[in-house]
Amino acid sequence: SNMVWAFATAGVRADALYGAVAEAVQHRGLRDFKPQNLSNMVWAFATAGVLADALYGAVAEAVQHRGLRDFKPQNLSNMVWAFATAGVRAD
Repeated sequence: SNMVWAFATAGVRADALYGAVAEAVQHRGLRDFKPQNLSNMVWAFATAGVLADALYGAVAEAVQHRGLRDFKPQNLSNMVWAFATAGVRAD
């Protein structure tokens, strides 16, 4: 998540990197990700304009499973912004 965050922050387009991260999330899951890592990752995908519905779905599921107690307000606001910017709806 730190790599895609860095690339998005720098404005560097790296489709292969984003694709590899999205695929890794599908295979490895998100249980080892901290709330800030989840937030930074979806922020990076949204900022870069990379479509990754499965990734957003996995993040939404992880947040629902964990609950919100470990998320700081900044994490939550960044995630809400990312989902809205990407046009992803998580019910």
